Amino acid sequence: METLQLLALGFEQALTPQALLFCFVGVSLGTFIGVLPGIGSLTTIALCLPLTFHLEPLLGLIMLAGIFYGAQYGSSTASILLNVPGSAPAAITCLDGYPLARQGRAGVALFITTITSFIGGSFAIILLIFFAPVLAKFAISFSAADYFSIMILALTAASTLSVGSPVKGLAMVTLGLLMGLVGTDINSGQFRFTFGLPALSDGINLVALAMGLFGVAEILNNLASGKAPEPLKEKISFKQMLPTRDDLKAMRFSCLRGSAIGSFIGMLPGTGPTIATFMAYAGEKRLSRHPEKFGQGAIEGISAPEAANNASVQAAFIPTLTLGVPGDAIMAVMLGGLLIHGITPGPQLVTTDAALFWGVVASFWIGNVILLILNLPMIGLWVWLLRIPYHFLFPAVLFLICIGVYSVNNNSVDVLLTLGFGIMGFFMNRFGFPSAPLLLGFVLGPLIEENFRRALVLSDSRLSTFIERPVSLVFLLLTCALLIYSFSRRASAADESDTRVNP
Repeated sequence: METLQLLALGFEQALTPQALLFCFVGVSLGTFIGVLPGIGSLTTIALCLPLTFHLEPLLGLIMLAGIFYGAQYGSSTASILLNVPGSAPAAITCLDGYPLARQGRAGVALFITTITSFIGGSFAIILLIFFAPVLAKFAISFSAADYFSIMILALTAASTLSVGSPVKGLAMVTLGLLMGLVGTDINSGQFRFTFGLPALSDGINLVALAMGLFGVAEILNNLASGKAPEPLKEKISFKQMLPTRDDLKAMRFSCLRGSAIGSFIGMLPGTGPTIATFMAYAGEKRLSRHPEKFGQGAIEGISAPEAANNASVQAAFIPTLTLGVPGDAIMAVMLGGLLIHGITPGPQLVTTDAALFWGVVASFWIGNVILLILNLPMIGLWVWLLRIPYHFLFPAVLFLICIGVYSVNNNSVDVLLTLGFGIMGFFMNRFGFPSAPLLLGFVLGPLIEENFRRALVLSDSRLSTFIERPVSLVFLLLTCALLIYSFSRRASAADESDTRVNP
């Protein structure tokens, strides 16, 4: 009952005209930035942070939060329409969203992403309202060994992302792990695999890698084939945007599973929406009775990761607000904004400044409703992009990719890396090597290394620490079960194939 009273106080704060105005400005700006490839919410929040210094703390935080989760809504648009992820977490949406667009179902894909994003965000907000203290304590109790085991499970599941040969999928995961080693050693501080380039001292830019493998590679594929996508000529009515009964059936449970995965991953410090989307996609493909349809325009392939994406963004505020532990770089910027305003996040924030805490929480749901209202009528506008002739569209997309990648670090080397990864992605596609496992291996590689080393340091170099902790042991057992199930399933599929050939 007390929680509901505090929530009512939060809505009283969040429904003031000023709060609604800055919430609208934040989510609108975030959506627009999310559509532009490569810029992302981190850059936008960093640029807008000084604008909030003269605002009241509540209004400033509402605006910055709106930019954050608004960008997650918008980032899927470019992924579906152009195969160019607006941000790294949206890269997984390219796998099935873009094929749907090429099948003439871009409106349906955008409609589903909007609805599932709203459901995922709302799911995480409910957890934030009722279970924030409990979930925060549970998440903070995780040790380095527990995090290592979670990452191993995610990496093992990455093999299910590959369309085609599983050996090629595992090869791409390994390549991603190797690329994640580039940069500065976390323990010694020494440069490694930088080839004398100071620009690589912080590692390979994730945005540059994602933009190159998915965006530039797709442009090169279309140019090399000489069969660029034909622009749409017919008008798309609102009725054509509505999903069919089969679509709704396919997205129903996948959306809920994605919301649960995203909420769990989002509340863990150091993870973020990129890992959540990959794990949600891998889980759906593993559970599907027809995994071969993934990568060909599967509804579950966009509903689960999009729900996980927005759920993880909302859930990331749990450790940030209640413990003062940011989950990723964006949450670190948000934390910096709180400190600048003289607010110290932590367990006491809920009691000492209840109006601020619950006002921000209430604004999350208000912002998600605003995004729902904004995005559904604009689906037709986004689909209109497909009517632009490709020879006009691809130079503009390439220009936006370069601008977006450069704006992250103001580094021209990142632009060259993007073009290099684009060429690499082009040849990978030609020879059937999937891009998604490489990206996941790249993201998880540094985290696995960091937590593995930390666990050994804390346990005096005892490998048994990974099975002594119950949480770590459970995730390792799940990894073994996943491997056994995977090999047994492939073996049975091979036996069925032999039976058909030799009846």
